[in-house]
Amino acid sequence: MSMALTIQPLSLPGSGGLSRTRRSICKNGFGLWRKHVVKPNICCSFSTEKDPLLPSIQELTDARLIYSVSPALGHNKESHPECSARVPAIVTALEKNELIPKFRGSEILELSNFKIATIEDIANVHEKAYVLGLEKAMEEASNSGLIFIEGSGPTYATSTTFQDSLIAAGAGMALVDSVIIASRNSLDPPTGFALIRPPGHHAVPKGPMGFCVFGNVAIAARHAQRAHGLKRVFIIDFDVHHGNGTNDAFAEDPDIFFLSTHQDGSYPGTGKMSDIGKGKGEGTTLNLPLPGGSGDIAMRTAFEEIIVPCVQRFKPDLILVSAGYDAHVLDPLANLQFTTGTYYSLAKDIKRLAKEVCGGRCVFFLEGGYNLESLSSSVADSFRALLGEESLASEFDNPAYLYDEPMRKLRDAIERAKSIHCL
Repeated sequence: MSMALTIQPLSLPGSGGLSRTRRSICKNGFGLWRKHVVKPNICCSFSTEKDPLLPSIQELTDARLIYSVSPALGHNKESHPECSARVPAIVTALEKNELIPKFRGSEILELSNFKIATIEDIANVHEKAYVLGLEKAMEEASNSGLIFIEGSGPTYATSTTFQDSLIAAGAGMALVDSVIIASRNSLDPPTGFALIRPPGHHAVPKGPMGFCVFGNVAIAARHAQRAHGLKRVFIIDFDVHHGNGTNDAFAEDPDIFFLSTHQDGSYPGTGKMSDIGKGKGEGTTLNLPLPGGSGDIAMRTAFEEIIVPCVQRFKPDLILVSAGYDAHVLDPLANLQFTTGTYYSLAKDIKRLAKEVCGGRCVFFLEGGYNLESLSSSVADSFRALLGEESLASEFDNPAYLYDEPMRKLRDAIERAKSIHCL
């Protein structure tokens, strides 16, 4: 049995108006960016006294890495790529590699208790009719065992999906709270990592899409603004698929910059380079489709030539990361060739960038990743990077799986993105 929540078709941005947009961005050197070049203003209205479930300030400032776990074990469909085995596989790898508090004491902190997101929190990003409709659909899911909540079928729900999705969003919000609170008391706050599912970056304001139910990163970005008074948030999405839901949520918002690297032509077909936002948000969306076969060289180049200058120019108060691990060469759902070492470098470089531009305030959110081995080893190596430790990627990565990257196509894509955004 299937139940389709109404979702409006997504329109693909065309190339028309690209030159006009480029002129508007490039005008007088910085153009649209000028209003962003101000000193970050962090409101101190939120404190741990308002949420007794959060760790103490001392615990937060002692930690180097803080993470939350929301495995959504009841949200499961056998043989589906986005299944309940994903987060437990990661947690098992972290324990095996002694990357949990049991082995590391105060330097790693797990948020084991946190408030779940409210319907109002979700409705800051999604239409309330969708949120309430999904809640109501849980009765049907309970009777049927499994329903599909997206017309094309890839996004399913069970009787626990609504609650599991509220927990996932709440875990991300609690990490944002913790990192921001720590940053007020330390020049080197911990980095957050939300090991959560269902993933979120495909979920559009009107409904679910592509395995995703609620936009966890988008909800956390709005929470940072409304609960903490942060003005500007930069979202980096390195999932192999375009984060169209996040893209759509903030397309007209000049204070949230969304930057996505993804495989060109992959699901869901959005994320064209010509999509740079619209209205007041024109210029604060950057999509970089990478040619199939892109790997470590491509991502390092994109980071240094695209991500770094964009973040430095935008001057965010907080960096959020949609951390998808499905660009790994062993992942079955796409055709990029990232390695465990690629993800180590990304985590290390993003942490360094956050320390440079926004006082170290940075939270990662798990998105895709469907080969359990490559997913768990890559997240473990990301943890090592965030702790400032050496990579163990060489123990997992096999160079025999790799092949030459399409450097000419990559260079063309990089240069076109730099030209559009005046980098």
